[in-house]
Amino acid sequence: MKFLKKHWSSILFGLFLILLIIPQTRMPIMVTVNRIISFSPSMKDAADQKRLESFSWTLRDANGQMHNLKEVEGEVIVLNYWATWCPPCVAEMPDFENLYTAYKDRVRFYFITQDDASKVKAFVDKHNYSMPVYYPQSQPPTNLQSNALPTTFFIDKSGKIVLEKTGAASWNSDKTRNILDQLLSD
Repeated sequence: MKFLKKHWSSILFGLFLILLIIPQTRMPIMVTVNRIISFSPSMKDAADQKRLESFSWTLRDANGQMHNLKEVEGEVIVLNYWATWCPPCVAEMPDFENLYTAYKDRVRFYFITQDDASKVKAFVDKHNYSMPVYYPQSQPPTNLQSNALPTTFFIDKSGKIVLEKTGAASWNSDKTRNILDQLLSD
């Protein structure tokens, strides 16, 4: 009993590390940690906002229909790169689902993945997500390229990238909604 009282914190830390090694418990732990440490991102300073070089980008939706980003030029766009195996991506999906539900009639959302379509469908169905998933069919415009997951871009009506965030964030916040409302009113 003395041993337990003296070393309880070390035992808990060791147990935590073991749980991180086990594949079935690693993902839920990492998702929870990412949700706890996420914050709401801010818009870029006007001087740092770059205009999208091109809207020419071919995407395929979950139903196999082809789309081009040119179709939504002049609208507010939220574009997110994600994957089902990425804990920070999974952590921010509930917020994105809520944001999508609130703004889907006014903002164009693109949730872009290169995961296997059957894995994505199983993930989306399991969580009852309604947000639109797309698969890239060509290279994205240069200033929308990213090698990190998750990465999110907010693009205003004039084609400027006003927000760029790599890593998990709190997307269903008042701050984010105020940014979208401002972009919609401009």
